[in-house]
Amino acid sequence: MKYDLTRRHFLTTSTALAAGLGLRFGSTAQRAQAAEAALSYKAKLHKAMIVNHPTEEGLQKLKDAGFDGVEGGIISQQDAEKCRAIAEKLGMRIHSVMRGWAEFNSPDKSKVDSSYATTEAALRAAQGFGADTILLVPCRIGGMKMPRPWEFLIEFDQSNGHVLKVVNGDNAPYAEYIQAHNHAIDTSTELVKRLIPLAEKTGVIIALENVWNNLWVTPPIFKHFVASFQSPWVKAYFDIGNHVKYAPPEQWILTLGSLVAKCHVKDFKLSQSDPNGGGQFVNIRDGSIRWPVVRTALDDVGYNGWTTIEGGDLSLEEHSKRLDLILAGK
Repeated sequence: MKYDLTRRHFLTTSTALAAGLGLRFGSTAQRAQAAEAALSYKAKLHKAMIVNHPTEEGLQKLKDAGFDGVEGGIISQQDAEKCRAIAEKLGMRIHSVMRGWAEFNSPDKSKVDSSYATTEAALRAAQGFGADTILLVPCRIGGMKMPRPWEFLIEFDQSNGHVLKVVNGDNAPYAEYIQAHNHAIDTSTELVKRLIPLAEKTGVIIALENVWNNLWVTPPIFKHFVASFQSPWVKAYFDIGNHVKYAPPEQWILTLGSLVAKCHVKDFKLSQSDPNGGGQFVNIRDGSIRWPVVRTALDDVGYNGWTTIEGGDLSLEEHSKRLDLILAGK
């Protein structure tokens, strides 16, 4: 997928830059002002970046820049335990594991089995890190005719989550999309349910994300999918910047409510001239997201947790400053 490649390049570049910089965050006065503003909210939020394999040097740089922890990658449980010890020594935490894309809807059984095994490995890595979530995108669909983002008006069966309609009027042009969507729901449901016993054993929540996978693109149907498991071990990993073209992030947050286990912080700038409702990813606070509204929405649903920056090409210092402003409702 073109988007996937572009996004991965964006994330890889930003992570490499972040790892190489050890800049300190502003002045003591700036820290105090941001902390004071954040105290006006009931919910306490923690700052993190994504680091696949945390090291003492890298974690120290992040701590010096004002971050509280990181989201790690899939490494062996033994290595993850070593990373945890380093983080705890520095007073930091590795709070989650980026599992990412799976292929639970693939017609190729070997790909399904491989995806399942990788997800098991992610849960065990999270246990080693002392993390309490993994981020899992169960699958994706594409290659067929789909509505433009602003055209979606999804109706679905409350009993099984199956999509009935995706737009007003004639839905025949989208029959293939509806069929693929419902197949993805069924296969993802089956495999996530199979993972719940291991999630419970490891003490790690499976946090589902629907990042640009053309599935569950409106808040009500995504909420229904996550809630359908009726398990404390399955929740949502909400990426604030990924869904702007479908609905404002505050709408997603208020709809998902207590189902939100973790949040990624990213920004997206909508194009005012694109009839398809597109845009591009930009650095946080440079896009179309109304951050004070988002911060209030998080407080309204009682979200006390991690805000992890994903992407961007800023220095650690600038990332930290901007995230502090967001957490202060600015």
